[in-house]
Amino acid sequence: MSTPIKSADAATVMRLLQFTDSAFPVGTFSFSNGLETAATERLVHDAATLEAFTREIVRQAAFTDGIAAIHAWRSHRAARFEGVTEADRQLILCKMNEEARLMTRRMGKKLAELALHILHDEPLERWLRMIGEQRTPGTYPVAQGIVFSAAGVGERELFCSQQYGAANMVLSAALRCVRVSHYDTQRILWRIGEGTEALYAETAELEPEDMFTFTPQIDILASLHEKGTQRMFMN
Repeated sequence: MSTPIKSADAATVMRLLQFTDSAFPVGTFSFSNGLETAATERLVHDAATLEAFTREIVRQAAFTDGIAAIHAWRSHRAARFEGVTEADRQLILCKMNEEARLMTRRMGKKLAELALHILHDEPLERWLRMIGEQRTPGTYPVAQGIVFSAAGVGERELFCSQQYGAANMVLSAALRCVRVSHYDTQRILWRIGEGTEALYAETAELEPEDMFTFTPQIDILASLHEKGTQRMFMN
């Protein structure tokens, strides 16, 4: 395993905050990760059911997006570009519904484009060209892995950012379609954060071929959302 970069200096912390900020313009606000349909079907209707749903999303993300992001980060650090594309290919195979594939590819490409306006990185440029040529999917977690490595942000911090983003996407959407308050969502986010270290320890030992996902209910909700006629969020 690569030795994580220590993010003690102020500039690195600022970069971590910048890339993790929900206002960073990659389109996270446009998607609900299936929550909108779950709320419409009354599967999620209060703080307790929202927390259970968010925990499932976060755990699913850890064993798919988290593994891909970590592997892309390590591959970028080791100058092993084939590892980046391997993580990209394996991850898209774990996205069972079209909405998830659209979301991760749209956000991945946007993050790569934005990052190249901020920093110069040849592997990132190469990966973005491959996306344009349709030779690699261009998933968001892989983009995060490349960008965080290029920016000098550590592996553990990358994983935390990925988990925070997955949870915050759902909780931000919940404020628009579930009867919960900011107090509820912040309390849920705090509690979910307590399990992040254990998830990191578990996923950090896995390889791209170890990715797995089995959340049929969430995939069914996403498929219903794709064909829905009343939406606040993208499909």
